[in-house]
Amino acid sequence: MLKLSNYKRLWAVLIVGVIALILNFGLQQALWAQIVVTILGSLIALLMLVDMVKTLRSGKFGVDLLAITAVVATLAIGEYWAALIVLLMLTGGDALEDYAAHKANSDLQALLEKSPQQAHLMNGDAVTAIPVEKVQVGDHLLVKPGDVVPVDGTILSGQSSLDEASLTGESRPVDKVVGDTLMSGSVNGDGSLEMVADQRAEDSQYQNIIRLVKQAEEQPAHFVRMADRYAVPFTILAYIIAGTAWAVSKDPTRFAQVLVVASPCPLILAAPVALVAGMSRASQSGIIVKTGTTLEKLAKVQTVAFDKTGTITQGNLKVTETRPETGWTAEQVLTLAAAAEQQSNHILARSLVQAAPAQLPAATAVVETTGGGVQATIDGQIVRAGKADFVLPAGAIQRVDETAVYVAVAEQYIGCVIFEDELRPEAPATMTKLHQMGIHHLMMISGDRKPIAEKIAGAVGIDEIHAECLPNDKIEVLKEVAEDRRPVAMVGDGVNDAPSLVTADVGLAMGAHGATAASESADAVILKDDLQRVATAVVISRETMSVARQSVLIGILICTILMLIASFGVIPTIIGALFQEVVDTVTILWALRARTART
Repeated sequence: MLKLSNYKRLWAVLIVGVIALILNFGLQQALWAQIVVTILGSLIALLMLVDMVKTLRSGKFGVDLLAITAVVATLAIGEYWAALIVLLMLTGGDALEDYAAHKANSDLQALLEKSPQQAHLMNGDAVTAIPVEKVQVGDHLLVKPGDVVPVDGTILSGQSSLDEASLTGESRPVDKVVGDTLMSGSVNGDGSLEMVADQRAEDSQYQNIIRLVKQAEEQPAHFVRMADRYAVPFTILAYIIAGTAWAVSKDPTRFAQVLVVASPCPLILAAPVALVAGMSRASQSGIIVKTGTTLEKLAKVQTVAFDKTGTITQGNLKVTETRPETGWTAEQVLTLAAAAEQQSNHILARSLVQAAPAQLPAATAVVETTGGGVQATIDGQIVRAGKADFVLPAGAIQRVDETAVYVAVAEQYIGCVIFEDELRPEAPATMTKLHQMGIHHLMMISGDRKPIAEKIAGAVGIDEIHAECLPNDKIEVLKEVAEDRRPVAMVGDGVNDAPSLVTADVGLAMGAHGATAASESADAVILKDDLQRVATAVVISRETMSVARQSVLIGILICTILMLIASFGVIPTIIGALFQEVVDTVTILWALRARTART
């Protein structure tokens, strides 16, 4: 059986309606008008029956049975105009759903529409336009004013302001200079930029986001099944009222009059329209939500677990203190440590050099030991900088709880340099907001030592700490969360967080820096490097689910009232069919409030 699209079904009903009007009122052929409408109604009812069987076979209960019965009942009693209006209501409602979903999803679709198509390859002074798929890592590219950045890369020359709104949700242009990174999909401003490609198109940030968007569109929304569960008692109620009205009045017309106003459209349309609208609203805030299930779970979340490094903190260790031994100054210790480490690529080495004086003494005979530290000759003396056991293998150094680089000169310990990871400035406000929203169980699951974890947790307002956790340990912590504290959401950013994001009821990835493994494992991705978007995601989810439930319940309430009134025979069949158009419009418009809801 050929399944017509919703728009084709609507057009078929409209065309047959026009033909029936001409036959009945123009040519005075009422019988032929009835025959035409009856044939069309029977065909649409048959198509709906096929759809209903498919729905039942997929394990879900739908309310198509009510619609089919209403069409058959009105045709059976000769109320073919009412049947035509019911058909118009059903096909029009389905077409309106398609339109509403498309309208609500316009922000997600905008990502696809702005997908980079070509790049300008530089070869000496020659510039050639090539398909973006042919760009290779290391290629030099020219980004002209107004161009979309084709792939992820680094600026070699030039400066400009770029629009990253479609990627991060940030409407303000971002100034970029030499050495800054560029994300594919951002739109260049007035300046020309020369860049080197760091990723191929398929591995770039924009394509990663497009993959997330496609997942969001392809996954079914869980709340639709919840709406179908509402349909079970609603269907039973409709048949009871219709059957009772028929039995008491002895008039089969009452049965049709009741079922005509018992439209399933509020149940069929309201929930998915609200969910798509909520997902669109989230995308406007720089949050890609992959499924409707994610919105539902986020709305109910009782526990939020955070990774530390790169999530609560910025992931940038900086020198905060130097502790010299007697006879040495803090500046001497810092200078010698930085001089020894100045050729290293280790993250602590870079922080040391940034914090040290601009002029460092020369270091020779530099030897770096992976996982240990660096030994170098400075001003004729052997300097060691790194872990305590490396600096003085046979000596006793009193270790500190913080992250530190220990320093020794000629096998004499002279002090240490202390590092701390900077807190995200918005982290304390985020925890406060989550507490205010009734989420009283906030956890931090970190691989760092307990003293460091406790200090960070105390600074931001975390309720529970799990330190020195490997990826497997993080999974166990999440699995052991009590049932009365679920659903649990996990927020992380690194590759090591990917298993935890999958294990949690809801995984939220801080994806601003292109943490692909975390982003692909997560249920939602926060594109803007802003921890407060976690609270924003919860707010949007709660408001979306509230609007979805309101839409369904409003539709059920109005339909029930109309059914009770119709059971007394005071609503003619054709008028009842017209009332249903109003009910459908009200519920769909209410569901679209999820796009801008502020409940």
